[in-house]
Amino acid sequence: MFDTVFLDLPALRAAGGTVRLPGSKSISNRVLLLAALAEGTTEVHDLLDSDDTRVMLAALRQLGCGVEQRADGVTRITGLGGKLKDDARQAELFLGNAGTAMRPLTAALSLLGGEFELRGVPRMHERPIGDLVDALAGLGCEIDYLGNPGYPPLRIHPVAHEGLRLDAPIRVRGDVSSQFLTALLLALPLASARQDVVIEVIGELISKPYIEITLNLLARFGIDVQREGWSRFTIAAGSQYRSPGSIHVEADASSASYFIALGAIAAPTPGQAGIRIEGVGADSIQGDIRFVEAAQAMGAKVESGTNWLQISRGHWPLRAIDLDANHIPDAAMTLAVMALFADGPSRLTNIASWRVKETDRIDAMANELRKLGAQVETGPDFIRIQPLAASTWRAASIHTYDDHRVAMCFSLAAFNPDGLPVRILDPKCVAKTFPDYFEALFSVSEPAAVPVICVDGPTASGKGTLAMEVARQLGYHYLDSGALYRVTGLAMTRAGLTATPEHEARIADMARALPLSFTDGKVLLAGEDVSEAIRTEAAGMDASRVSALPAVRLALADLQKCFRRLPGLVADGRDMGTVIFPDAALKVFLTASAAHRAERRYKQLISKGISVTLDGLRQDLEARDARDMSRSTAPLKPAQDARLLDNSDQTISQSVDQVFQWWEQVQPFEPLS
Repeated sequence: MFDTVFLDLPALRAAGGTVRLPGSKSISNRVLLLAALAEGTTEVHDLLDSDDTRVMLAALRQLGCGVEQRADGVTRITGLGGKLKDDARQAELFLGNAGTAMRPLTAALSLLGGEFELRGVPRMHERPIGDLVDALAGLGCEIDYLGNPGYPPLRIHPVAHEGLRLDAPIRVRGDVSSQFLTALLLALPLASARQDVVIEVIGELISKPYIEITLNLLARFGIDVQREGWSRFTIAAGSQYRSPGSIHVEADASSASYFIALGAIAAPTPGQAGIRIEGVGADSIQGDIRFVEAAQAMGAKVESGTNWLQISRGHWPLRAIDLDANHIPDAAMTLAVMALFADGPSRLTNIASWRVKETDRIDAMANELRKLGAQVETGPDFIRIQPLAASTWRAASIHTYDDHRVAMCFSLAAFNPDGLPVRILDPKCVAKTFPDYFEALFSVSEPAAVPVICVDGPTASGKGTLAMEVARQLGYHYLDSGALYRVTGLAMTRAGLTATPEHEARIADMARALPLSFTDGKVLLAGEDVSEAIRTEAAGMDASRVSALPAVRLALADLQKCFRRLPGLVADGRDMGTVIFPDAALKVFLTASAAHRAERRYKQLISKGISVTLDGLRQDLEARDARDMSRSTAPLKPAQDARLLDNSDQTISQSVDQVFQWWEQVQPFEPLS
């Protein structure tokens, strides 16, 4: 997952390959609650690991459920059997921004007989829950608002089931959020011991496919619900939750929408037949699988089988669409971005529920689509998007509103025909449902070019520390080219060779086959951590000598270029900007004096208990500089277009800030505020 302030997506031009999707959020949290209410142990396979499921699991632990997350990916839930233990009848639960946890737990805890406070992030306290609370209050439950009436946070008080009013139907609005009805359906079997429980829906029920998911899962846990159309639901007297023993969570059909759209938008990577999606098929129980129909209407070619979909570009440009999207409210956001690639204006209607999601999604989508250059019209329950022709796209920084779906669907704009990058602000918000979304996207995308930042400079100039921190903050890969030469020097010494012309060919062959990897800040040689071994003064001298051998440099050049992967690379060394990546978007050359570098190295070595002299270090650095600058192959010097950075009197933070200022200057985005 990218835990960065922003993530720059370079222009992407083609896509192909296979994506395995994470489990469905909607199914995952429903299954967890049902397993918690049931008696016995339920083994949950393929559970989504995300922010929403983590807050649900944390809440279940507080309520006394047994939760075991095994190394094989199976989560075992030991249920309550419909009754709280005495030591779990009072709790304060934090539920983040997870509507799939807040709404169902509100209903279930109102009937379990305890004193509870339910809170979330500020946005959760702006998401309406009044219709659910009103329905529960009509039943006889006692719930207080701790902030604004109609919204969390809430305090729930215990009530006796004998005092519940079950003779009349429990009435709930269906036109704001289907989660209110889902919450009642999941919880009311707790109140059905003496008689049938009837729920009546007031008004039109939106997002009916999500109710179908709820009914399907209730049946898996032994609860049979009779329904009359979409307005009346009856839970039979004496209903009891029964664990199915084990249950598998389907992959998330909403998450599939981004890759279905990708297959429809992107030119195919040579040798690939579009995008294959594994984990969900056309027979899914999730309503959002009907996104496939919308994508086909726009021109996508779709094949499907048990638990898989194959998507490729068909009609191009995409066909414009006019769709009542009430049945796929979450996935329809992806259609709004696909509309930018259409042959005419597209209109999505009956999407009023967008306004009460993680953010007001109608306004959010309109704002960000306009940043890309689109003309957008909105209303209370619709959005209309004009497509963008070539040469009319704009590079944009996409504000994500802490909404995972905004971040994911706008990533598709990187496939624009004008070759412009897209910046996604707060990319970590995808952790709500798909923590590895961007990694999955990059695994099947072909970039027009991968951006590179080079940080070159003499020995002990601090280029490694600077480059590593820049890479971390950008979410880019990191290449310590000096480590490659140091590892080669180490391997040379272990093989009994010397950096001389007579051994040059053998050392080059060895360098080409180095079993080298960089993991968690460690340098591994054939699985051995050699991070410390290659940081000695002797190893540094060997690296300098090895780097002067032309055949070795050629052998390592291709290896270094392999580190150029999406979303980008920060490479440090002595010739990154002049030889290895001459087309780098930004080149930085450090110019710290030998005296300053010697002082830094002296403090570093003394702190490790290594006895050295300051004069000796300075003389050694000056000798290395002279050797590196005078070598015949790729001598140490700044590239003609490099930015010179004298970090003699700068902290690392100041140097990083300077590099980021330069980086912003070479980007087409509006400067970050």
